[in-house]
Amino acid sequence: MSNIDYAVMAIFALMILCIGLLFTGGSKNTSAYFEAGGKTPWWINGLSLFISYFSAGTFVVWGSIAYQSGFVANGIQLTMTLGGLIIAIFIAHRWKRTGALTAAEYIGVRFGVKTQQFYTTLTLLYSLFSVAAVLYPVGKMINVASGLSIEWSVLIIGGIIVLYTAAGGLWAVLVTDVVQFVVLSAAVMIVIPLALEDVGGLGNFAKQAPDKFFDFFNSEYSFGFFLAFLLYQTVYIGGNWSYVQRYTSVSSERNARKVAYLFAGLYLICPFIWMLPPMIYRVINPNLEGVASEGAYMMMAQRVLPAGLIGLVLSGMVSATASKANTTLNLAAVVFANDVYKKIFFPKASEKTLVWVARIFTVFFGILTMVIAILIPYVGGIVEMVLSTAAIAGGSLFAPLIWSLFSKRQTARSIVTASLLSLVVSLFMKIGAPFLFDIKLDRFWETALGVGLPLIVLAIVELINQDRVYPAFEQLDENNQEKEQEADRQNVFGIKVIGLSIALVGLGILILGLVATKGGVAIAVGAIISLCGLAIWRAGLKAA
Repeated sequence: MSNIDYAVMAIFALMILCIGLLFTGGSKNTSAYFEAGGKTPWWINGLSLFISYFSAGTFVVWGSIAYQSGFVANGIQLTMTLGGLIIAIFIAHRWKRTGALTAAEYIGVRFGVKTQQFYTTLTLLYSLFSVAAVLYPVGKMINVASGLSIEWSVLIIGGIIVLYTAAGGLWAVLVTDVVQFVVLSAAVMIVIPLALEDVGGLGNFAKQAPDKFFDFFNSEYSFGFFLAFLLYQTVYIGGNWSYVQRYTSVSSERNARKVAYLFAGLYLICPFIWMLPPMIYRVINPNLEGVASEGAYMMMAQRVLPAGLIGLVLSGMVSATASKANTTLNLAAVVFANDVYKKIFFPKASEKTLVWVARIFTVFFGILTMVIAILIPYVGGIVEMVLSTAAIAGGSLFAPLIWSLFSKRQTARSIVTASLLSLVVSLFMKIGAPFLFDIKLDRFWETALGVGLPLIVLAIVELINQDRVYPAFEQLDENNQEKEQEADRQNVFGIKVIGLSIALVGLGILILGLVATKGGVAIAVGAIISLCGLAIWRAGLKAA
């Protein structure tokens, strides 16, 4: 990397930090900080949900699988599309209907404080590993591109994410996610034509690709794994506390559904485009093995891009990963402040105090995740950690909550039993069974067990309690005209910030294209982005 690449990354990081800090003044109450006023535009939440989810190791985890197995990576990601459609049709609007601020609040009202504490503890622990699993890819990308150690890369980028998330709350997360989506999309669209040119065109790439490189399934990631992973994705996208915020912070049930529909639509299209660079690199350099394949995406970018544009692409990759981290950090802070600090210890805490507690906890939680991220290479690499953590914990924690949205027959005891039994059995089969009995589950059975076991327990409870009906969650009604007016004001301000930021990003890309060799694609991409950003900014002005 050249000095101009480092300058591009520094400027982009500073811009993202400044965007987050812009919302510090508007996040003085819990409604603004925790749920962005509860009336955010659905398209902002949809883009935020997509980029937050897409970034959970996309360019390292799925990029590594795309390098090794080709379209298998796309087959796995099609489960997100189908899962998103299921959520849009059946689940998203039900979360909005509850009127709860967080999933933890829903659990507390529906099943009691002890059950809320149980799930809060487990979800915060899970979130530690979830954020760490996306901070590590940041370090990996920067390490491959610059030679800076993974440890320092994680600490620098993690520190920036923690600062703007702690300062601005959910609005800071949403706006930076949208800007990061634009940067990432621009970066990928610049890399792809140059990568195809380097490999001799699309036809030559297809001709030289390994056998079965364009199959959606293989022996490790079979059709059975696809079905099990689809079930997991539906549970995870529909029940993960971070993503529940995207459904509850819009203005209506209809808009909650639109959030999920946008997510599904983007996942139908983008992976087929964004997985091309590591697949192309497999043809160019087929010799990467093991964890080395985690760097295939960045290696392809470095091979074809001139100075300046490498920094842009790396900023895009970092952005994708950062958006997942900021989403989960914000959720952890919200849950701790609202559902632990206030509900358990200090019920009379003021709005201002709760916001500061959330900010302090964001910093503390962020430091812990950075430490775990640095330790990931010692536990088998990022692919193993992401898929195994998902299989073991995802279904156990989130399936019972989704089921309870549809059922009045579930109790606190039944959902806790489903979660605990699933966690204990899955952990034993992952850690104990290979050591004691030399039994190791493949990807299909590992995922099917983690998601299927809690569903079986819940189904049994439904049969046992079919003649009994327990109190369901009653919608919270907290109409506050002052808060609604503040939400409208923040919406307008957020849209103007998004538009201006996107226009500036487009201008920066255009300038990089003008000074770079082979910069024609960057010039075109930058011009289009600038025009779109200005259009959004003008829309914000008209709405003011």
